[in-house]
Amino acid sequence: MIAFCSGQVDHEEYFKGLQIVVGNQVPIIGGSAIGIITNESLSYEGYTAGVAIIESETIQFRVASADGLNKNEKLAGQKLAKKLSDSIDGRILLIFYDSIKNPPTETTPPVINASSLLIQGIEETLKSDVPIIGGGVIGDYEFSHTKQFCGSYVDNQSVVGTLLGGDLNPHFRIMHGCIPKDGIYHTITKIEGSVLYEVDGKSVVNMIDNQYGNKDWRSQVPVKRLTIGVNYGEKFGNLKEKYFLNRLITGVLPNGEGIVLFEPDLKEGSKIMFMLRNNKMMIESAKKNSSELLEEIIANGEKPVFGLYIDCAGRAVKFSDALTEEAYEVQNVFNQYNTALLGFYSGVEVAPLLGKNNGLDWTGVLLVFAKGQMQT
Repeated sequence: MIAFCSGQVDHEEYFKGLQIVVGNQVPIIGGSAIGIITNESLSYEGYTAGVAIIESETIQFRVASADGLNKNEKLAGQKLAKKLSDSIDGRILLIFYDSIKNPPTETTPPVINASSLLIQGIEETLKSDVPIIGGGVIGDYEFSHTKQFCGSYVDNQSVVGTLLGGDLNPHFRIMHGCIPKDGIYHTITKIEGSVLYEVDGKSVVNMIDNQYGNKDWRSQVPVKRLTIGVNYGEKFGNLKEKYFLNRLITGVLPNGEGIVLFEPDLKEGSKIMFMLRNNKMMIESAKKNSSELLEEIIANGEKPVFGLYIDCAGRAVKFSDALTEEAYEVQNVFNQYNTALLGFYSGVEVAPLLGKNNGLDWTGVLLVFAKGQMQT
């Protein structure tokens, strides 16, 4: 069972209720979510919750979990992978983990558990070279502590992983939604972990002040419109969204010396662009990618049976100020093809980008399970 609930819900009682229905032998994975997406509904207000039960005699799986994310993300990944290494011949590893290392205070922005280190730990230890897809869970827009459903129990600062194999064909697409602000490349000249201080030898905070024309953006947690992007495609000419890896800005240090990024994976010397969120592109990308993915699955002679949409909470109308929910486009496509859908609003999304497993920001990751050959 895959299950999520908003931060307002009593996670332990919710988990117990699920076990009353399915029994304590059925592993439950998932955790906190800002909101839920299904074929019929989309909500991030109040006490939202959603589940999907996958029953099959031909799918193989193994569930494991590891704690201590806030102490050492890489070690937690290694512990998880060690528990899964000698199990089944997996085709995909599905992970959900605690996004929040430290909630924000009155003077400091939140600190996020690093997906890059978690993924590194998994890849160094797992004996199977499988794609990793999943998300960092988050329960509200205040970046409060979260909970994870770890198979048979509820925990925090944990990662739960499910290695899936057997009669199962996983397919995925990444929905983007950011464009370069001005197309100018900048060089990181001072960064420590996830704290970016200087770009081109200048204060990055002052640079962003100048771009906004004021300091109002400093109060946003996270910053709403501006992100930091790295282009892994052609550096000039026709820039394509699918080659960009974007990093959200969680906030500004209280002394204004630097900005805090969602991930600590950028280094001094890295070439970056300032990116703007584009709601029109975001909606178009959701429609185009979900349609194309299901069309490709069917054209390949397979039958799509279930979709999991891991959707950045920043893409919701409540935060993005878009005119309509981009997840409606995904809903419409799945209803058109009569395929079950469960989605949740996440803190971080995880999927392979250009062949490498990555933590992603401001994206929607659509995973579709398909099986067999379509009957004609």
